[in-house]
Amino acid sequence: RLVEVRAVTERRNDEPGQATYRVADVSNPNLKPWAVEELKRYNEKVFAGQIGTTPRWSCLPGGVPGFSIFVVEPVYFIQAPDKVVMVYSGNHEVRHVYLNVPHSRNPTPSWYGESVGHYEGDTLVVDTVGLNDQVYIDNYRTPHTDKLHVVERFRLTEGGKGMQVDLHVEDTGAFTTAWNAVQRYTRLAQGPIRESFCAEGNFNYFNYDVEPIPQAAKPDF
Repeated sequence: RLVEVRAVTERRNDEPGQATYRVADVSNPNLKPWAVEELKRYNEKVFAGQIGTTPRWSCLPGGVPGFSIFVVEPVYFIQAPDKVVMVYSGNHEVRHVYLNVPHSRNPTPSWYGESVGHYEGDTLVVDTVGLNDQVYIDNYRTPHTDKLHVVERFRLTEGGKGMQVDLHVEDTGAFTTAWNAVQRYTRLAQGPIRESFCAEGNFNYFNYDVEPIPQAAKPDF
């Protein structure tokens, strides 16, 4: 069982109960013009004193690579003969990585896309395509298109006490060039997965209105 210990925190100013929010760097030369405009609109919202939200605030899926970024609760990795399942316990978000198979010819875009993987020695290589454009790359709300292609390389470190994920991100619709990132996890004896439902436990710590949480208009079955 592996859990990331780096928590996403919000800096506060000296005024009690006042939260401050992330502001994106719109001068980054790797952003396409339309992505810059999207981020400017978000920054202006924050500068005007409004809430700077992340997908997690509305209980939306994190997408890829967002799955590895927004975690503050444990992440469980389950190894099966034909796939690896990753479970983010914060809202029971699940990713399925199908082993040793090719991508579908035309995968239907979805929140977590289609992930296929294989092992190269002790490294799990995960290739993900078919992501929709309804989520963000990171907690700064960096947008992407449905051309997004992410390759993750998972490997244990420190004799199994940790895990490092090397990410390679390509999206010709949003970025001028491909880029890389690193995420690190620490292994802890967390115990069984606890029930945790975002929509039932989204607390209001700073007396603001949380963005609307998605609700079903009709039963699933």
